[in-house]
Amino acid sequence: MISSYVVTGFLGSGKTSLIINSVREHLKDKKVAIVVNEFGEIGVDGKILQNVYSEVLELSEGCICCKLSAEFESSVRKLIQDYNPEVLIVETSGTAEPFPIVFSLKTLGLFVDGVICVVDTKNFFKYKDDDTAKYQLATANVVVLNKIDLVDEEQIKKVEKAVREIKDKYKVVNMFAPEEKETFYKVYRATYGKVPAEVFKGSEHPIELKQNLHFHSHEHRSEEVITFKEKPTEEELIKLLKSLNGVIRAKGIVKLKEYPYPVFVHYVFGDYDIGMPAENYEGESFLVLIK
Repeated sequence: MISSYVVTGFLGSGKTSLIINSVREHLKDKKVAIVVNEFGEIGVDGKILQNVYSEVLELSEGCICCKLSAEFESSVRKLIQDYNPEVLIVETSGTAEPFPIVFSLKTLGLFVDGVICVVDTKNFFKYKDDDTAKYQLATANVVVLNKIDLVDEEQIKKVEKAVREIKDKYKVVNMFAPEEKETFYKVYRATYGKVPAEVFKGSEHPIELKQNLHFHSHEHRSEEVITFKEKPTEEELIKLLKSLNGVIRAKGIVKLKEYPYPVFVHYVFGDYDIGMPAENYEGESFLVLIK
């Protein structure tokens, strides 16, 4: 049976980094296929992963857990038929809840080894009360406290305490079998999404679905796309990023003056990163803003 993992987590938590830095390392001897679900018309994460993996199926017009259930299942079925992977990784949108995706994977007959929720340790308290973030944590049997290099030990402990409180209140056993008495999950710490190999060794308590399912409806976030008629300088781009009031997440590919290649741009709660080259990108410069 094909093993599968769902990588979930709020906007900008580091899901793609985990796939690049951990999946590639620990599953390098396996035939891996990756499905990326982007919110919006322009898929940035898929472009990043295509630089690392040859098999990336990107579903971009909507959210898997709502509009794309049928398309998701038919697309994954075709991917399995054509590619015959040993392991399937699904990266959800930061605005999506993973439970319906798990349901679809089980419907397809896949073994769901883990739902991995990536937590932005630096910015967790800015989004921890969001309903979607709670459901992402509730569904996970693996929690990764990412970006620990950006905070001190006190902050890490505060985040882990808050995460465990959410897990205690919104238990996986409220949606999954087999046990009603106990929730099985593990918490890991990570920098740049690097987790130990044991995360992908398979779970002693794999995700199983109960007969009575509860699907939580949620409201999607608004999105805006900015394009650039001329190449900005690095200073002009930074000035723009610093002016993004009310924006939770921004990501895109921008051609900068005096840069040999277009670069990937990431912005999360006021923090930004510029510089990873998008060498094969030939389209126009753009930024996707999620509010």
